[in-house]
Amino acid sequence: MKNKIFNTNNDLTGFITRITLGLILFPHGAQKMLGLFGGYGFNGTMNFFTGSLHMPWIIGFFVIIIEFVGALSFIAGFASRIWSALTIILFIGIIFISHIHNGFFMNWFGNQKGEGYEYHLLIIGLSVATLVNGSGKYSVDKLINKDEIRRRATANN
Repeated sequence: MKNKIFNTNNDLTGFITRITLGLILFPHGAQKMLGLFGGYGFNGTMNFFTGSLHMPWIIGFFVIIIEFVGALSFIAGFASRIWSALTIILFIGIIFISHIHNGFFMNWFGNQKGEGYEYHLLIIGLSVATLVNGSGKYSVDKLINKDEIRRRATANN
């Protein structure tokens, strides 16, 4: 199981997809967790999720963790397959809870009631690519997998 999670191709595709995901998700997660970039921080975000959106606290907590810790893990290349799966689930939920009724397109010209879901589909697509490919070059996953391969080779000798 560990090998499936941390196994990765040593290529630039995984590197590019996970870095892109991490850099896009980080500001959103930092808003929710730390209050950076004009966000409300952890307590304010949890109050919004549970009070205004009537979301169970555990769901709100996981949204914050996936967007903040997941973004940092993508950037480091740690367990990118797990974070990709969680990101896919999160963004499917976001589409159906908040954006499906606004249509496909983002609200570029301010003539819609809200944002469409095209951005969310891009995040899901990058997450699927990372889920399939793994973390790629320059990742913690690559180091973990290399150590696992070395340990197995030593054990077999």
